[in-house]
Order: sequence, then C-alpha cells, then structure tokens
Amino acid sequence: MFELKGKKGLVVGIANQHSIAFACTQLLSSMGASVIASYANEKASNFVTPLQAILPDVTFTQCDVCCDKQLINLIELTQAKFGQIDFVIHSVAFAPLEDLRGGLLNSSREGLKLAMDVSCWSFVRLGRMAEPLLNPSSSLITMSYLGSERAVQNYNLMGPIKAALESSVRYMALELGEQGHRVNAVSPGPIKTRAASGLKDFDTLLERSTKKAPLKRDLSTRDVAGAVLYLVSDLSLAITGNTLYVDNGYHVVD
Repeated sequence: MFELKGKKGLVVGIANQHSIAFACTQLLSSMGASVIASYANEKASNFVTPLQAILPDVTFTQCDVCCDKQLINLIELTQAKFGQIDFVIHSVAFAPLEDLRGGLLNSSREGLKLAMDVSCWSFVRLGRMAEPLLNPSSSLITMSYLGSERAVQNYNLMGPIKAALESSVRYMALELGEQGHRVNAVSPGPIKTRAASGLKDFDTLLERSTKKAPLKRDLSTRDVAGAVLYLVSDLSLAITGNTLYVDNGYHVVD
C-alpha cells in the first residue's frame, strides 16, 4: 500500500538517530524511496555520519538552511543525483536558548529573526528552490507543534513562529497547487528529541501530554514518520494545506 519505489526526495534536518528527520529517512528508505538527507553543521556530523552504516543507500550531506550557498549546493546535488524529486521533508527548528527560555516579551530582535529564519522562512526558501525539480503531484512537508495555536507554557517565541510556519503552509499550498503539488504540516506531540531538550520543564510537558491524551501510549518519532509516509504516498493526493496532528489525540482535549 505504501510502496515508494521510484520516488526520490530530500529530508532536511537530521540531528542524530533520535530525531524525527532520521525516523522519516529510515522509514521512507525502507519503503523503497531514494533519499538525500541533510544535517546542519560539523557538530551534527559527529552524530549523523555513523548513521551511514544503518542506511547505506541514503546520501548524507551538510546544509545550513540559513546559508543560501549551502542550500544551492543541496539543490544542485539533488539535481545531479536524482534529476527530479517527489518530496521534500523539512524538520528544522532553532531558537537561541536565552530567547527560547526568556519568554516572548523578553525575546531579542536578533533571536526572533534567527528563529524565524531557521524554523519558518527556510521552508519557504527550500520550497522555492526545489520547485523546478518537483515531479507532478510532489509533496512538501514541515514540522509544527500545538503551540502554534495555543499558548503552551514555556514554548514562548516558538509559538508565533510555528503559527507563521502553518500559515506559510497554507499559502504555499495555494501557490503550488496549480502544479498539483501538495504542502502540509505535521504537528507531533512532545517527543524526547534534541530540539525538545531546549524547552524548560520539558519532562512536565511530556508527562501531561501522555496523561491527558485520549490514547494512553508513548509517542515516538516512528509515529511521526508514519504520518509523513502517508503524506508522501499517492494515497494523500487530495490533501494539501493541512496540519496533521500526531499527538495521540492530545490536541482535542483541554
């Protein structure tokens, strides 16, 4: 049902083997897709390079999404290797720790600009640069969070940024829809990843989510990857401009 043989694409934002981007890469590859996966910098390289042994068919490369030259290099590598592609998975978020933990009112202009550039604008930029390579009915996917629409304690400046990201998804869906391309966001519940470790009292957030969610189960990166698999597959050809919650149903409770 989810055969992806012949599909090719990008996964941007692997930090380590526990990251959502890695789970997506691993699952898509196992279903037959050809994948180029990127990591941000040399520091991340220390954690990502060993993953080549786990996924020998995946091409790993460095790409700082804030650097236009590196984005150009990523697109050129993709074109040289694949020609055309069928999907782009954007799993990138960052804010300076002092701005993330200091509350929205105390966030700095520089910190907010950087967080917006990395976490939101990079998806728009990547979509624009990848557009010439997209096969008909391609799928572009990014990662959001419930803090985009609710004031979640300690999520702070990332809430407005994720709201901007989800709005960008809708406008990108409108603009790319004429070519048949789909653009969606996946909104996972709290999962222990490197990005989540920056949130103050994250364990409390995780415990509350697990306790109150209708499905009383732990959430994993594999769960998120499953939703991404669906959105990449041809079973989701009529779905675009949406935010798909993967949170055991937590978003429906107060």
